[in-house]
Amino acid sequence: MELKLVWIIARRELRESLRNKWLWLFAIGFAVLALALSQAGLATAGYSGLGGFGRTAASLINVILLFAPLIGLSVGSNVLAADRERGTLLYLMAQPVSKSEIFWGKSLGAAMAVACALALGFGLAALGLASSRDGHADVYLMLVGFTLLLAFASLAIGFVIGARARKGATAMGMALLVWLVLVFGGDLGLLGVTVALRPSPDVLVAGLFANPLQVFKLGAIYGLRATLDTLGVAGQYAMYRFGAALPWVLAGLLVAWSVGGFGLAFAMFNRRGDA
Repeated sequence: MELKLVWIIARRELRESLRNKWLWLFAIGFAVLALALSQAGLATAGYSGLGGFGRTAASLINVILLFAPLIGLSVGSNVLAADRERGTLLYLMAQPVSKSEIFWGKSLGAAMAVACALALGFGLAALGLASSRDGHADVYLMLVGFTLLLAFASLAIGFVIGARARKGATAMGMALLVWLVLVFGGDLGLLGVTVALRPSPDVLVAGLFANPLQVFKLGAIYGLRATLDTLGVAGQYAMYRFGAALPWVLAGLLVAWSVGGFGLAFAMFNRRGDA
């Protein structure tokens, strides 16, 4: 695999992804809400224990849980499926490039596009907080880092969908369905399982770790230096089990989601006879 060819394909995919209207629709929505929350948090600074920055960061977590996986899933599912539908993949396969160069080039380009979309929202939120002296750069950067890991994990899941689907519209529909399951099946699913089955703490934490959105949420709340009550029952037990290593465990889980997702997508892409 030649890295030069991978980079050429990645730049092309970056340009293609940045032309995606859905990417910019979600990115602008995230940016507008992030800026509005930063201004609202500063306006109420001093009226709560969290202060302006803490209030903004706590509100941003809920917005990120909606937009970051949506951006990753929509971009990832569209890359392979849309190119397959247009015949672009067959054209690329006719060139002196390998499937691995095509796949990893497209993955890198899509990841850069997702990072650009999120940078818009976090950049505006940072500008909104710049006038405040209550900011914590380390906490904010930790939130950005966990968000990128969540977005890349969602992007990997989107690639799995795109490697399976034959049409862009089908892939997008499947991506939205997965997004709904991850977003609304997280807290509600854990609550339902807890009430109905009364699982052991280990099983409850395993269920939390099985959803990348819940992993991000726990890591982001921990990064805000929240109290144990804020982490919830599963979060409290995870804190008891892993202690100060908890954020590293959570980051490792999100990385594992990304590596596993991209690996599965590549295996499916490599096995298809029609690319």
